[in-house]
Amino acid sequence: MASQRDRENHVYVAKLAEQAERYDEMVDAMKKVAKLDVELTVEERNLLSVGYKNVIGAGRASWRILSSIEQKEEAKGNEQHVKKIREYRQKVESELSGICSDIMTLIDEHLIPSSSAGLLL
Repeated sequence: MASQRDRENHVYVAKLAEQAERYDEMVDAMKKVAKLDVELTVEERNLLSVGYKNVIGAGRASWRILSSIEQKEEAKGNEQHVKKIREYRQKVESELSGICSDIMTLIDEHLIPSSSAGLLL
C-alpha cells in the first residue's frame, strides 16, 4: 500500500501541474491519489475538480469551434471539408466522452466507497 509520502508527492505534482497549466498531468496525479482508496481532503477534492474542469473545458471549447467551422462549411456547400471536420469533431467528442467516463468510474469505484459521507447514500 502507498505511503502518506506518496500521497503528498502526488498532491505536490498536481499543484505544480496546475501552476504550469498542464491540466492533463494534474488529473493524472490526482487520479493516483484517488486510487489510493482514501478519503480525499477538501484540498485534494478541489485539485481533482479543477483538473477535470480545465481538461473538459478545453475539449468543449475545441468542440464548439469545430462545430462552428462545420456549420460555415456546410453553408458554403463544401462537402469535402465538412466530412473532414465532422470526423475531427467526432474524435474530440469521443475524447470528451472518455474523460467523462473516466471521472465517473473514479467516483464510483474509489471516491464514493472511500468517503465517510458516501455511506449515507
